[in-house]
Amino acid sequence: MLKALANAFKIPDLKKRLVYTLLMLVVFRVGTAIPVPGIKVDVIKSMVQQQAGLLSFYDIVSGGALSNFTIFALSVGPYITSSIIIQLLAVAIPALEDMQKSGEEGRKKIMQITRWTTVGLALLQSSALAVGFFRSALVSQDPLNVISVLLTLTAGSAFLMWLGEQITEFGIGNGISILIFAGIVSRIPGGAIRAYEMTRTGELNPAEMIIFLAVSIAIIVGVIEVLEAVRKVPVQHAKRVVGRKTYGGQSTHIPIKINQAGVIPVIFASSIMMLPQMLTMFIKNPSYVSFVNKYLSTQNQTGVYIYILLEFFLVIGFTYFYVSIIFKPDEIADNLKNSNGFIPGVRPGRNTEIYLDTVSNRLTLAGAIFLAILSAIPRLILSLTHVPFYFGGTSLIIVVGVALETMKAIEAQMVMRHYQGFLR
Repeated sequence: MLKALANAFKIPDLKKRLVYTLLMLVVFRVGTAIPVPGIKVDVIKSMVQQQAGLLSFYDIVSGGALSNFTIFALSVGPYITSSIIIQLLAVAIPALEDMQKSGEEGRKKIMQITRWTTVGLALLQSSALAVGFFRSALVSQDPLNVISVLLTLTAGSAFLMWLGEQITEFGIGNGISILIFAGIVSRIPGGAIRAYEMTRTGELNPAEMIIFLAVSIAIIVGVIEVLEAVRKVPVQHAKRVVGRKTYGGQSTHIPIKINQAGVIPVIFASSIMMLPQMLTMFIKNPSYVSFVNKYLSTQNQTGVYIYILLEFFLVIGFTYFYVSIIFKPDEIADNLKNSNGFIPGVRPGRNTEIYLDTVSNRLTLAGAIFLAILSAIPRLILSLTHVPFYFGGTSLIIVVGVALETMKAIEAQMVMRHYQGFLR
């Protein structure tokens, strides 16, 4: 692998892209250290620690920018949310669906709509943070100070969106995914140092740390296996004779992934489960706050199991929902029929659609259960051990998935130039 990486830097164009990506990541890390003016950072840190179950994931994705309340505190969350919203709306709004199918010009229009939606969501989320969650952290309640905080957070999120697009165009891999990857990975050294210090002073049992590492490695192996696993549905194209030449007749396949939905169902489920805790910031009814803290909070021994169980079923439900949106067996069946292709043993048309839908549902069940278990394991580990950092589940899927995709992008560039790549 080291030899392959050295070969990558021998290719001028690939070297330029790799260096550009690294420089943009440096810009990202510098931005996560620039605090938002007009905010008491120590108050923010204490509030994030108190609401660890609610804000820990967002703090990890932002690379600690949320707890330090820097200009990148919102991270790329508004962009991801707006992308998902536009993707879902395209199913219900014919105009958006037509844009998606109209090639490069339509893609540019969709991207423009996504950008403006991102800015709107960033402004909304910054208002919720500054005026809602962290209102007590404001240095002054003066409108000018509040507006300054809102505009700084919104501008930081918009800049990250632009930075991600630049990495995608001039660097390697998907820029937004790489920024999330960098944010998550940047927390590992600090967590490892804290774990070592706690182990050395006796606060953390070495056996707990060993178990945590073993489970983390097992999760990484499982994530790689599931992300790379596909069901190859065989397709045969009928032969046709035109003059003296024979066309078609080749065998191909339709790759259907076990985990078609990625981490989106986990994000959806986490957002739903966090809603009751978020409402406690605004609803001060004692009975409601007591109920949420007892039964729907990961900070409570009883609540953590109820929380995990509800999230488990929500992940499964959202997985089926999202796959039903992105996987279109009717369109695939029509395309096969129009290209004189068919699945051996299955009639073209309606029967092919039913067959593909059945295969997809079976694979989705396996992928959904895997995602649900993966989202539950980190919370169980945190509730049963004293490991000082949250790293697992959704974070691991993102890290491993982005690493694999980036390796494949580098691999493709190297294979084009006859160099041996990472994958063999």
